[in-house]
Amino acid sequence: MELVIAIAIGLLFGSGIWLILRPRTFQVIIGLMLMSYAVNLFIFVMGRLAIDKAPLTLAPGAPNPGDYADPLSQALVLTAIVIGFATTALYLVIMIGARGLTGTDHVDGEESEE
Repeated sequence: MELVIAIAIGLLFGSGIWLILRPRTFQVIIGLMLMSYAVNLFIFVMGRLAIDKAPLTLAPGAPNPGDYADPLSQALVLTAIVIGFATTALYLVIMIGARGLTGTDHVDGEESEE
């Protein structure tokens, strides 16, 4: 299971880097989003990969921390999702404004001659 998650994180992050290096602003934004998803998945997995673990304890006495998922990584990922949504919206507004001012969506502001 860990190998599958590690490969998925690597593919997401590698695809994000590849898209960031593309010449169009929309591709750059999608690359930033993919990298954000990869980092969120990485943080979430650091909270422990566990199946059929209880989210909280209701039993009396001291709980065994190994029996439960880490809530801190879940809270960090939830916060990162909200912040990522806001920054993506800001990127899109800036992209639309730059497209209106320059007339192109090329990152450098000019089309390459082919």
